Amino acid sequence: MKLKKRRIIWIVIAVLIIVVVVIVVLKKAGSDKNDKVATVKVEKRNIVEKALAIGTIDPETEIQVKSKISGVVNKLFIDAGSLVNKGESLLEIRPDPTPLELAQAKRNVEMEMIILENAKHEFDRSSQLKEKKLTSDQEYESSHKQYEQAKLRLSMAKEKLALFVNGKISIAGTDIETVIKAPASGFILERMIDVGDPIVPLTSYQAGTVLFTLADMKKLLFKGTVDEIDVGKLKEGMEADIQVGALPGKPVKGILEKISLKARKDNNTTVFPVEIEIQLEEDRVLRAGYSANANIIIQKKDSVLAIPERVVTFRNDSAFVNIQDGEAKKEIFIETGLSDAIYIEIKSGLKKDQEVLEKEVKEII
Repeated sequence: MKLKKRRIIWIVIAVLIIVVVVIVVLKKAGSDKNDKVATVKVEKRNIVEKALAIGTIDPETEIQVKSKISGVVNKLFIDAGSLVNKGESLLEIRPDPTPLELAQAKRNVEMEMIILENAKHEFDRSSQLKEKKLTSDQEYESSHKQYEQAKLRLSMAKEKLALFVNGKISIAGTDIETVIKAPASGFILERMIDVGDPIVPLTSYQAGTVLFTLADMKKLLFKGTVDEIDVGKLKEGMEADIQVGALPGKPVKGILEKISLKARKDNNTTVFPVEIEIQLEEDRVLRAGYSANANIIIQKKDSVLAIPERVVTFRNDSAFVNIQDGEAKKEIFIETGLSDAIYIEIKSGLKKDQEVLEKEVKEII
């Protein structure tokens, strides 16, 4: 019985010893961990100051194809995404006059013929009187003007009737057909109409129906906006790296071409529109409307001494860092240069491979 009690006592003592040892070891490990201060090393890096622009990829020129005649879409010869050459047929419009419109067009021709005949008679009479000096120059000019206007109105009435009947007219020696042709070479970006849709013509008093949008996809621009904080640093001709959202990987190169003189509001933020000419490589394909971000390169320095900007303390327009000085830490003044918001250039105060203390992290209790 006594032997059993002694064994229990020794087991309890051994457990207590083990617990004490573990506590001591953990405290020492924690102390060592706290004593070890994190540092960063001064290294040579390439630093690039950039301005971020957010926007889209767009053609330099986008053409809206419209018709000069009214009617209904009769045939479509091309679709969106197709490459067309200048003068290539796009669609055919069928003049679609009502019986009343056709009858009215015929009556207009007849009426204008009568008006022209009367105007010619009056002009001939005025000419004879002028030769005999029995009429004034003003009356002669008035009759001549009325005669010329009557000829023009008859010509227009005949052209309208010919369009209704034949689907083709000639104005000032230029044939105007019901077949609409491409005004330039390029890709059809969008088709806005279908067979059977009515067409409103382009005139001086109405915009007309947009049939297609056409663009040369070899000449592309990045169109976006830059925050007002950065726009003062920008100059035309600066290089830019454009990252297209749909094409991750290697950025597209570009040159800053245009900086707007006027700001605009975007979600309560003041921004300035910019345009960047894209220098597209032959093996890469971009599409109109792609979203993209452009990093416009303001300044660039290669192989300069740098440290993370997070370890620098800025105070009264001066910069300071902490270094190890024996058992204590020491704050020293440094001269800084270019920054990319992550790393900052060191002009003086530190040497290559020198270690700088990280800032202490304050624990929130």
